[in-house]
Amino acid sequence: MYIGLDLGTSGLKGILMDERQQVLAEATAPLTVERPAEGWSEQSPASWIAAAELVLGKLAAQGLGAVKGIGLSGHMHGATLLDSADQVLRPCILWNDTRSFAEAAALDARPEFRALSGNIVFPGFTAPKLDWLRKHEPAVWAKVAKVLLPKDYLRLWLTGEHVSEMSDAAGTAWLDTGKRDWSDALLSACGLSRAQMPRLVEGSAVSGHLRGALASRFGMGAGVVVAGGGGDNAASGVGVGVVRAGEAFVSLGTSGVLFAANDGYQPDPATAVHTFCHALPNTWHQMGVILAATDALNWYSKLVGADAATLTGEVGPLQAPGKSVFLPYLGGERTPLNSASIRGAFTGLEHATDRAAGTRAVLEGVTFAFRDSRDALAATGTQLQHLLAVGGGSRSDYWLRAIATALDCPVSLPVAGDFGGAFGAARLGLMAATGAGAEIATLPQIAREILPDPALKDAFDAGYARYRAAQTAIRSLA
Repeated sequence: MYIGLDLGTSGLKGILMDERQQVLAEATAPLTVERPAEGWSEQSPASWIAAAELVLGKLAAQGLGAVKGIGLSGHMHGATLLDSADQVLRPCILWNDTRSFAEAAALDARPEFRALSGNIVFPGFTAPKLDWLRKHEPAVWAKVAKVLLPKDYLRLWLTGEHVSEMSDAAGTAWLDTGKRDWSDALLSACGLSRAQMPRLVEGSAVSGHLRGALASRFGMGAGVVVAGGGGDNAASGVGVGVVRAGEAFVSLGTSGVLFAANDGYQPDPATAVHTFCHALPNTWHQMGVILAATDALNWYSKLVGADAATLTGEVGPLQAPGKSVFLPYLGGERTPLNSASIRGAFTGLEHATDRAAGTRAVLEGVTFAFRDSRDALAATGTQLQHLLAVGGGSRSDYWLRAIATALDCPVSLPVAGDFGGAFGAARLGLMAATGAGAEIATLPQIAREILPDPALKDAFDAGYARYRAAQTAIRSLA
């Protein structure tokens, strides 16, 4: 058996799978985000450990004596700060925290960051968070002995080892992404050293072994390996089988991701596309990232007092975009705008705009944000021939049809099953325990394929033009 643990922003999920990659059990534990100031987003690392204890306790009801490997996945970019005794110094500053926008801009202005990391230094990345800390919390800064990414704090609890892996480390802005190693120059630019960083392994490699006390507590044997794992999107790529050049997926989760695997390193920071290491050796990936996907729909559902499933059930068959336009920039945007200050908007509201029209506008707005990302990927030479759809938003048939039509790209929906970060983490656990490689990360069985609607192509092109015009108009208000 193999366990995958996926540390999400809103909850920790664990799955138990067998050697045939059949999921035997799953468990979840909720997590909350604290927002003590505008633009801030934090979590207590202690809550991750409590959630992991709860999830492993639930999985233990299945009997875990046959477990040979554990894989980890988690939300990226978070700054988890430890002192020399491995005590947490402050709440983790999360990926969607934008307080360090000034520090990010200052680091990004230094040419070595884009040249070595292959990416714009976004406010959500880890490096500017540490620069913010140095300026605003000097007493905490002085005690920082180790900087860990969120899932790697779970690894510390599991194994006692300070280790990370390439895909997550690439989101710090301290990795030489082409060389797959920490950059001493980039660390030095932030007043840090390699000694404060975790050791690096590939995602499919062994990072350590489960501590004996935890093995006994949850009914596992000795020698259980813990794989390097992956950042949430890289692990999802492994889970859905997008590990080879030409394969891609669209993720409709809290944030939205257009993810393409590459067998070479082809950065183009100016596009605001993320170019990161994949969770498998000698493989990279590119992502267009939008910060609010289902998060935007959930925001709208609270605004109008109906749950997301009810709202998406009201919209009927796919229709041409209306006059109402929604810009989903509730907390800034990554690709292609690279703006922490831009905010969302509804435009074109009229007397005829009812709740269903508002829902369609929200779904279309996120869809057009994905089209922005598609165009940014295309500027680097990455062309999308087809997409796999994953994430909670993929339950909306309307949304998938809108994406297929707006991006002029077929969208495939896997058969019922979980192909997200937890499943990818379990696959990485299997690889680390057995020596298997990318060949076990197969594509899922497809339930159906959604083709672009040619009758609505021109209407969606026109809707996208209105979206871009509204985007241009509100950028001056940021």
